[in-house]
Amino acid sequence: MKHTAMLVAVLALAGRAYASDPHHDHAGHAAHATPAPVGVMGDHLHPKGDWMVSYRYMHMNMEGSLKGSNSISNSEIISPTGENFMVTPTEMTMNMHMLGVMYAPTDNLTLMAMAPYIINSMDHRTRMGTTFTTGSEGIGDVKLGALYGLTEWNRQHVHLNFAISTPTGSINEKDHTPMGRVRLPYPMQLGSGTWDLIAGLTYGGQEGKWAWGSQAMATVRLQGDNDNDYRLGNRLGVTGWLVRDIAHGWNASLRIDGEAWGDIRGEDPRLNKNVVPTADPDLRGGKRIDALAGLSYVGSGGVLSGHTFGIEAGAPAWQNLDGPQLKSRWTVMGGWQYSF
Repeated sequence: MKHTAMLVAVLALAGRAYASDPHHDHAGHAAHATPAPVGVMGDHLHPKGDWMVSYRYMHMNMEGSLKGSNSISNSEIISPTGENFMVTPTEMTMNMHMLGVMYAPTDNLTLMAMAPYIINSMDHRTRMGTTFTTGSEGIGDVKLGALYGLTEWNRQHVHLNFAISTPTGSINEKDHTPMGRVRLPYPMQLGSGTWDLIAGLTYGGQEGKWAWGSQAMATVRLQGDNDNDYRLGNRLGVTGWLVRDIAHGWNASLRIDGEAWGDIRGEDPRLNKNVVPTADPDLRGGKRIDALAGLSYVGSGGVLSGHTFGIEAGAPAWQNLDGPQLKSRWTVMGGWQYSF
């Protein structure tokens, strides 16, 4: 994706510019008090010697299909005079449990690791009217990375986000269908099967009862095809948020999140792209803008000191998919963090 390559270049230039700024000051990031929405990863650095452990849970629901930005019915997808597929997905749910740990060896550097456990379920309908459900479950791709502080001023900060995604998630998931036990299509696999680079830039600020921020992140597939002869498309995400301290450690947030991702290159020879849209590598790209609202609580004393709890939920304001492809309906995420 051209846009991803451009973002990586911009991030590299920004890093050089900020690192060479003689006026930058990293002493203030320990004062960061108001958390970003729970759906934002790596929004701030930690002070030297600080540890943080975290748990997040995300549920995403997809139902109905789009071709571009237009709805397309299940009947059209499986009709011989329509899209002419034998099977169509009708609904998918994805549940992810994410464990994370962060440690700051210096004030300017925070190291991190994130390990997801994913549970997928997809409902289908065949041209003959049969319905069936497939599922997959297991460890996803583990990410190892770091946050590096670039500059701080007046309770505002900029830092680099960097991670390597390791191919620990399975790309060989199978399940039972009316055609027997078969390899599941791309959305039901648990990982990318490739080593991937995740790079980004985060800005945050705070004044009085208000906090705000923005983040741009790109995922670039570093290697060629995986062991099943394909690689996922690159991914670009941009998000911005506004948080208000409402009372006694409680914070309310609003966030806009935009993503664009490419089609799959290559194809798994064990999948027949003429049977179901989810097996067609040319029907996997798209763009989406979500609007989300959240609530968090920051413990400030007693047994809750160091603990942060958060929840965030939202739905697409707009989406355009290389389809037929299942459209996102809504997402909810909850989480807990403990710093010590």
